[in-house]
Amino acid sequence: MRIGELSRRTGVSIPTIKFYVREGLLPAGELTSPNQAAYGETHVQRLRLIRALLDVGGLSVAAIREVILAVDDPERSVHKLLGTVASGLVPRYDRESHAGIEEARKQVAALIAARGWRVQQGNPAAEALAVALAAVDEAGHGGFSQVLDAYADAAERVARADLNYVAGNVAREVLVESVVVGTVIGDAMFSALRRMAQTDTSDRMYGEAT
Repeated sequence: MRIGELSRRTGVSIPTIKFYVREGLLPAGELTSPNQAAYGETHVQRLRLIRALLDVGGLSVAAIREVILAVDDPERSVHKLLGTVASGLVPRYDRESHAGIEEARKQVAALIAARGWRVQQGNPAAEALAVALAAVDEAGHGGFSQVLDAYADAAERVARADLNYVAGNVAREVLVESVVVGTVIGDAMFSALRRMAQTDTSDRMYGEAT
């Protein structure tokens, strides 16, 4: 197909498609003449993946490039691929060391040890959790950390569901994309489900009797 048809099928403008090619997010089409290129279904699928990462996942172009490189690397294990995707999703915090954050880091380390999680020291998600715990403590709601085990229980169940879905895909190209979609889009889905569950629980606990 020509680039115009690719644009129509995916809803991505021609200038944007060319931008993705220049940025290394999308492979170039196969040249059929000096100024014409042909595109296939792999381009359609890749464009849809890019848009999902960008629009729903909220990843930057640079982060998407790292994910795409991991997806296209046949030597990259699924575990390392998952790490690359997760690393792009977790925000980075530049905070000076102080008693609050150090105590939160100890709390996170204790959680990891108690649950036997195979999470390496310096994991970005562990640091993000420590920052969140320190923030709620600074806001005067340190008691909120009491729900940490309940959150961890839920996280384990969701993680198993994620990876069980991934395990159902045998072909590598499908498997690696399922890791990406499951991690990035799964975050958005879980957040939306949590909001709905909060609304329902709030109504049952504090709403007017019906």
